[in-house]
Amino acid sequence: MEEKIRAYLRHLEAGDYPQLISLFSEEAIVHSPLYGRRPARAFYRELLADTASSRLELSHIYYQPGGRRAAAHFTYEWALAGGQRVAFDCVDLFEWDEQQHFTELRIIYDASQTRPALENQRNKRG
Repeated sequence: MEEKIRAYLRHLEAGDYPQLISLFSEEAIVHSPLYGRRPARAFYRELLADTASSRLELSHIYYQPGGRRAAAHFTYEWALAGGQRVAFDCVDLFEWDEQQHFTELRIIYDASQTRPALENQRNKRG
């Protein structure tokens, strides 16, 4: 699963929706500080629409071999589609099924900088 999590981070950084979604089960759920609880397909469509570019720097992947949960700690440099940039430390908590598709993702970070940047972008769009 470590390679699958690394692939997830690469696809997220590249903004590659088809490759991202291929890692998730059909009914996968994402819990996000900004977007709330959403089906993975809807979450990534919305996130990528709000994103001009992303740069991720992985710090560490934490997991227990043979288990079905892992955590990835990384720095996320996010350039929003409206031009604002924010950077933050993030921890993603992954759960997966027998087929090794992610079934649930909990995203944890301090949204105090990202929330105003995203709201400002949405207000400009009208």
